[in-house]
Amino acid sequence: MIGLVKSTFYKERDTKRKLVDFILKSDFLSMGKETKKFEKNFAKAQKRKYAVFVNSGSSANLVLLQSLVNLGRLKRGDKIGISALTWATNIMPAIQLGLKPIIIDCEIETLNVSSKTLKKAINKLDALFLTNVLGFCHDIDNIKRLCQEKSVLLIEDNCESLGSRVNKTLLGNFGLASTFSFFVGHHLSTIEGGMICTDDEELGDMLVMVRAHGWDRNLPRHKKEALRTLHNVPEFLTKYCFYDLGYNFRPTDINGFLGNNQLAYLNKMIAQREKNFKKWQSAINQNQELYPIKTTHMSTVSNFAMPIIVRKPELFKKYQKKFIDNDVEIRPVIAGNITEHPFYKKHVGINRRRYKNADYIHKYGFYFGNNAELTNAEVNLIRSLLQK
Repeated sequence: MIGLVKSTFYKERDTKRKLVDFILKSDFLSMGKETKKFEKNFAKAQKRKYAVFVNSGSSANLVLLQSLVNLGRLKRGDKIGISALTWATNIMPAIQLGLKPIIIDCEIETLNVSSKTLKKAINKLDALFLTNVLGFCHDIDNIKRLCQEKSVLLIEDNCESLGSRVNKTLLGNFGLASTFSFFVGHHLSTIEGGMICTDDEELGDMLVMVRAHGWDRNLPRHKKEALRTLHNVPEFLTKYCFYDLGYNFRPTDINGFLGNNQLAYLNKMIAQREKNFKKWQSAINQNQELYPIKTTHMSTVSNFAMPIIVRKPELFKKYQKKFIDNDVEIRPVIAGNITEHPFYKKHVGINRRRYKNADYIHKYGFYFGNNAELTNAEVNLIRSLLQK
């Protein structure tokens, strides 16, 4: 079977040996030196000043929004744009923190929000939490410009697009901050894990505090002293003093070690995923029964799962059957139209507005995995299934 997840790690056997050796030699496995090292290395790779490692990409989304609320940059009742085609824990933190989600439709040829679909909602928004879906984006440079013009705070959920670029700028670097996922099925695996990146120092410090209880323990010494002086905290009480709302979303140094190990292979993995993608994209774009995927505006496409959207509803079962019969695992295109899920109807309400493109993808789309360790035979088999 060609599964959605082919292996736990890139070069799995070697990675597991190194992991066992690390565990046997380590005296301390909670969040520590390996975590800090991974944060520094990832920030450099992503070309951001600050990176804060957490236990999942979903936690990263919640930590980012909570930090913005703590800093007063967002407040309860603010309206936040959310992509209609997204993952559940992109929108759930907004609901949990009392923000009002404004759903924005996507474009079928990129699966992403465009400046065109954004314009219909931009005047209502205080913020936009943009999901970069499956390694793709639409005209994100125009989206950034539009948000700047309208004073809308832009942040990115980049959990599915690590390594993709537009005009050589990495996705995740267009907004104030961005989130990443290192779940086993994503670009880079720490088994479970996530990251938040930003160039904003104040936000970076708050992310560190929110990650671990709202205390100051992981801040630089001079920042700890400033907080303790400001709040008049006696020395003995500083170990358990909580300055703002937080959680415990700390990773372990096991996750940090894996991140550092896999980061060494990241460029190679991205290049192989893009190579696979281009072979499949060529087949899709030549097949009149499938919607083409538009990426001419992108300088790098770091794709971890490949979407198939049929042009006519009656073709859906045909292509679904082709993949199932050939033992290639398929899934819905992430969460499809997020407004169709029970949690949304319960906590936000039944949405009478239609999201034409997200709804169509929800009903007549699926994806399969793009792994950097797929064999040529597996890649070519899948390519044959994409032909008419």
